[in-house]
Amino acid sequence: MDNKQRKQTQFSLIYFLIALVGMWLFQELIFRPYIIRQTEVPYSQFRQDLIADNIAEVTLGGERIIYTCCAAAGEDRLGRTYNVVAVEDPNLIQDLVDAGVQFRAEPPASNLLTALLGWILPLLPLALIWYFLLRRMGQGGASVMSIGKSKAREIAGELTGVKFADVGGVDEVEVELKEIIEFLKDPQRFTRLGAKLPKGVLMVGPPGTGKTLLARATAGEAGVPFFSISGSDFVEMFVGVGAARVRDLFEQAKRRAPCIVFIDEMDAIGQARSTVGVIGSNDEREQTLNQLLAEMDGFEANQGVVIMAATNRPEILDPALLRPGRFDRQIQVTLPTEDGRRQILEIHTREVTLGEDVDLGRLAQITSGFSGADLANIVNEAALLAVRRDSNAVSMQDFDLAIERVIAGLQRKMPLKDEVKRKVAYHEGGHALVAQLLPHTDPVHKVSVIPTAKGALGYTMQMPEEDQYLLGQQELEERMTVMLGGRAAELLVFGEPSTGAANDLQRVTDLARRMVTEFGMTDSLGPVRYAAPAGSGYLQTQINLRQELSPETATLIDQETRHLVETAQQRATDLLRTHRAALDEVARVLQVREVINGDEIRRIVEETARE
Repeated sequence: MDNKQRKQTQFSLIYFLIALVGMWLFQELIFRPYIIRQTEVPYSQFRQDLIADNIAEVTLGGERIIYTCCAAAGEDRLGRTYNVVAVEDPNLIQDLVDAGVQFRAEPPASNLLTALLGWILPLLPLALIWYFLLRRMGQGGASVMSIGKSKAREIAGELTGVKFADVGGVDEVEVELKEIIEFLKDPQRFTRLGAKLPKGVLMVGPPGTGKTLLARATAGEAGVPFFSISGSDFVEMFVGVGAARVRDLFEQAKRRAPCIVFIDEMDAIGQARSTVGVIGSNDEREQTLNQLLAEMDGFEANQGVVIMAATNRPEILDPALLRPGRFDRQIQVTLPTEDGRRQILEIHTREVTLGEDVDLGRLAQITSGFSGADLANIVNEAALLAVRRDSNAVSMQDFDLAIERVIAGLQRKMPLKDEVKRKVAYHEGGHALVAQLLPHTDPVHKVSVIPTAKGALGYTMQMPEEDQYLLGQQELEERMTVMLGGRAAELLVFGEPSTGAANDLQRVTDLARRMVTEFGMTDSLGPVRYAAPAGSGYLQTQINLRQELSPETATLIDQETRHLVETAQQRATDLLRTHRAALDEVARVLQVREVINGDEIRRIVEETARE
């Protein structure tokens, strides 16, 4: 009998027993009390029938007296049985003897029913609740009794389904990881010279750059067992569970060596330990981290076990984790370059039918700053758009719309009043025209006054022609001028600003503050860094000042930040005033067609300049 048939047999037996118990309870608790209520009479009626010689026989029970009427009671009551609640009556036996009535005593009822009703039934709901709680806690492949077991999922290396050919844009990272693969495949080649297998590899980088994918590809190339677990899987509500799971994980890995253990989101358990007595410290997390440190570099060597971990918050990791002997290698997985983006697009479009007009090189060029996950999302969105219009292939226009959806959000069919639409048209036209007129800004790709799901009433898209790794002061000032082009257009045309420039002001203020506090791009403050030391965190966006700054210096920082912003706004206003005809024409086209591309804006600027 196989497991499936055994489970079916157990399932049927359980339901049969439940049915039997249900039938018995129905008879004892519902049917029998109902029959008793139908034939119950008062004790006085029983005594009257006894005196009138209407009773043929009597059964005396501990709780009830059952009697049957004779012919003297009348034909309508002949042979009928009645029951009465037994009361303390010392003369009853003598009266029955005097009347010549046959009577007998009923033996005491078994205590089984009383025990069942008094003990088992009240505990039955609690037992059911406990059973379902244990079952719920045991879901996901682990029971309560095995709560200290590791939740790592083991996958055979060749079954990960990922090779380095499936990962693009990380050529430098592949070089680092291939040495780990060669060590796992042929350790004698390295050990003959005294080299040791690296204990751990920590991959750090922004979200979506493929850190987890690289770990799976490493296991797939090496052909060794691959244990995958998230950092949050170690921590539970019970004390000591995290450390127990770490021990169990390494015990499994040692039995399967050589192998790779991958811990995703390492910052969940690798956060720097606080000092004793600090409010908010988590002893359970620290115990888990201590156990991990001991397993990685304790008294016992983990021969053939490579620990790989990924995080996008390396600045909060404990220094003991990052020292040599634990995570020997730290690999930076950065955003892909233009060539890397092209490789990623080629990988994700293998199964996609592309139109003849699709230029992956151009897509890689205009998607600067996009991660691998972003590019995969763009390819999928473009394919969905092509399916929506019943096309046989994905066109370049589908990719453009997909990029717009990722950057600006889904377009909303929200009608705008003519006056609101006119303000939005001049605002976005101001951005686009300033970007077109300045020499060191990214080219304008498209301008739209269609509202989006992200709350914007319009947007101006600029697409860089190449990756930029270094920016000068003039380029930053021109970027600020473009950001304030919309507000400058509103002031020039309508004489007052609107709330539509809120996000522009936030971005331009942050940029100006960084120029003052981080880049030393002001004469009055000099080449000094006033911002607090920045960690290597990829999620950190807030700019903090040094605590030791004097109030005078902080005031001067605010003044210089404001001066940069005001200068940029004045420059944008002067440009738009000089090219007012081009601004009016761009705004008119936007009000009529709602969308205009960069080529049309360049043509409008050239035509108005000749007039």
